[in-house]
Amino acid sequence: MPYTYILLCSDGTYYTGWTTDLEARLKAHNSGKGARYTRSRLPVQLAYWEFQPDRSAAQSREYQLRKLGKAQKEELVSQGQPSYIPARAPHS
Repeated sequence: MPYTYILLCSDGTYYTGWTTDLEARLKAHNSGKGARYTRSRLPVQLAYWEFQPDRSAAQSREYQLRKLGKAQKEELVSQGQPSYIPARAPHS
């Protein structure tokens, strides 16, 4: 299942992305194998995530979130900060 997510970087900035495996993507970011932006801002923390119905929706929502200013992202994070990383969907 696709997700959009916002990471809080160690320098206080936010990084927005999408993935089909949130747990693996977070590990990749923190191991320096994620986006170039996050590599110099480690460690990163998952600040916000949303389920999306498909990849197209995830990419569209990522674009919307990237256009938000820092204050708007902080407001979003404060309203819906996750308390866990969802389990992977079982493979068929």
